Amino acid sequence: MTIAPKTGRLEQTTVTELDQYLFGQGTHYEIYNKLGAHFSEEDGKTGVFFAVWAPHAKEVYVIGEFNLWNETSAPMTKQGDIGIYTCFIPDVKENQLYKYLILTKDNRRLYKADPFASYAELRPGTASRLFATGKYSWNDRKWIQEREKKDVQSSQMAIYECSIGSWKKHPSRDNNLYSYREFADSIIPYLKEMGFTHLELMGIAEYPYEGSWGYQVTGYYAPTSRYGTPDEFRYLIDQLHKNGIGIILDWVPAHFPKDAHGLAEFDGTALFEHSDPRLGEHPDWGTKIFNYGKNEVRNFLIANAIYWIKEFHIDGLRVDAVASMLYLDYGKEHGNWVPNKYGGNRNLEAIEFFKHLNSVLLGMFPGVVTIAEESTAWPGVTKRPEEDGLGFSFKWNMGWMHDFCEYMKLDPYFRKNSHHAMTFSMSYNESENYILPLSHDEVVHLKCSMLNKMPGLGHDKFDNLRVGYTFMIGHCGKKLLFMGQEFAQLSEWNEEVQLEWELLENPFHNGMKKYVQELLTLYNQYPCLYQHDNNWKGFEWINVEDKDKSTYSFFRKEDSGKNSLLFVFNFTPIERPDYRIGVPVKGVYKLLLNSDDKIYGGSGKQQPKEIIAENVKWDHRDYSIPFSLPPYGAAVFLFQQQ
Repeated sequence: MTIAPKTGRLEQTTVTELDQYLFGQGTHYEIYNKLGAHFSEEDGKTGVFFAVWAPHAKEVYVIGEFNLWNETSAPMTKQGDIGIYTCFIPDVKENQLYKYLILTKDNRRLYKADPFASYAELRPGTASRLFATGKYSWNDRKWIQEREKKDVQSSQMAIYECSIGSWKKHPSRDNNLYSYREFADSIIPYLKEMGFTHLELMGIAEYPYEGSWGYQVTGYYAPTSRYGTPDEFRYLIDQLHKNGIGIILDWVPAHFPKDAHGLAEFDGTALFEHSDPRLGEHPDWGTKIFNYGKNEVRNFLIANAIYWIKEFHIDGLRVDAVASMLYLDYGKEHGNWVPNKYGGNRNLEAIEFFKHLNSVLLGMFPGVVTIAEESTAWPGVTKRPEEDGLGFSFKWNMGWMHDFCEYMKLDPYFRKNSHHAMTFSMSYNESENYILPLSHDEVVHLKCSMLNKMPGLGHDKFDNLRVGYTFMIGHCGKKLLFMGQEFAQLSEWNEEVQLEWELLENPFHNGMKKYVQELLTLYNQYPCLYQHDNNWKGFEWINVEDKDKSTYSFFRKEDSGKNSLLFVFNFTPIERPDYRIGVPVKGVYKLLLNSDDKIYGGSGKQQPKEIIAENVKWDHRDYSIPFSLPPYGAAVFLFQQQ
């Protein structure tokens, strides 16, 4: 809905020749203001202007509650050669349902939801719903201004990955779901208490099937109606920003489902996808693959990314399944994929799509981030397109995640044989800008929760997890933790039930929550933990070779030389009462955090709060400190470099 500033009346919406030209070129970055359904005024009458791209349709009609779903009362007119159909219907009310009836050239009748709809019918319904945009009054200008000045690479990023529908269930509502507003009022105090800087939400763009977790999208421009209206979603984001918390959305440009009301064969042909199933279908997922070589399809996706940032003030997009887009043979057997023009398996059109996407987004919106969930060793994911990179701000470090989880699952007796699994990631750390993810993918499908990955029984599991989380916080890279793992949930994640909040009555689980809270307090307080995440300026190993004892030590440093942190780890159940650590400088080393403290679930054995470095050479250094290293223990010391 666009209001004329002088008259206060609705402006008329039209699709001009320039709109069609830019859309055909793939560069109409606000095409969502023209395609879709928009409250408008025409010949003195208020109503809704409908526009849909269906170039191969024989005829197109608008059907809905406003015309009692009459299939012929609202025919649409084709505008130009690009195949956009338009129609104006007066006296239409907000929240009414509608669809497009598409008559194909072979006389099939398709009933399609609007690809550009800003709101959708609550599932299992599949219609689009009229919604007047532009009504919400934002209160986050200060946040946006500060975001534009921020250097995201040298700033904190501790992400809490969350599914609204299963974080908590509503105790007195039939559908058990919190609204966007209720979720905001509940999650924000928790995020602030814990110290997370960003919230990443799964499953926001409209999707029909709960079991897809939101990764099979039918409404790319519509926040899911499960939790309320688009403006209620805006309220959630506004409140997050008001409280100093960023918001990242999962975004799925890799594939879409075959549901009859969705994008698949939209106008009776393979419009958004490839017609050749070897290019246009994922055999493993049963979904369609976007045709990135088609200008209008690229425009649909890039404009969608812009839409979430511009219309909803999103701070970042985590792009799902990037590897499946980059490789033509991803998940496909020999003979079931088509090589590129050079005979290789790289999807050249997807590569250009990513370069275009990231150039536009990061150029238009300083401080916004794009994050690639890319699971291979593809080079240059976070390099600039001018350097032949894909242009993402960050890449999930899936290699670190795999090595970390595999090491942590080992019986401590065998960890010495995999010692370098915990150090290997630093050998390639400078190659990309990384996020260390312990995401939902690591706690589903019989992979166990983070706690139950740990070896041992009882408190051993908690001790292991505390030392593991400390290693993650100390290691280079931004951080991501999936909901429930901060208090050591026992069960795998299940989208049908809420987190096991009752576990917080148990001192071990409550202790884990307090420990993660303390780790994030350190992370936010000391710039050495985030200032240099992608180079060796901020990280230095002290002892990296002590595989027989399965101990590690390193320190993180900041530019000023002040407030550097020393990390020491013991990944075995054996206490090291006479452990000695080489240290960078002489002086006092103040114990900031001890994972063995009783408040976190440890033994509570007392440790000195300050240790003076001795002139004893150790670990190839001139000075060292003696320290009683607890079993499955982690310690963090504060010191100042000279």
